[in-house]
Amino acid sequence: MRRFHLLRDEDESGVSGTGKVAEGLEFEDGAIVMQWLSHKPSITIFRNAKHLRDIHGHQGKTKIVWIDPDSQESTDVTKS
Repeated sequence: MRRFHLLRDEDESGVSGTGKVAEGLEFEDGAIVMQWLSHKPSITIFRNAKHLRDIHGHQGKTKIVWIDPDSQESTDVTKS
């Protein structure tokens, strides 16, 4: 799993604000669970990061900021 947060430059709807507006986890199969950091928080589930971007990206005004590295990019520590 890897952690992320949503960073919003402009709030088109006037609901969630700007800056860090949500935090979440991506599971190994690509599924996403995200919690909004508003005064009325909710939890949403997405099939993958593309679906999240399609719905909440607002043409680049909201970005996914990955906190942890992609596990697929990890180095195999068993090899010398």
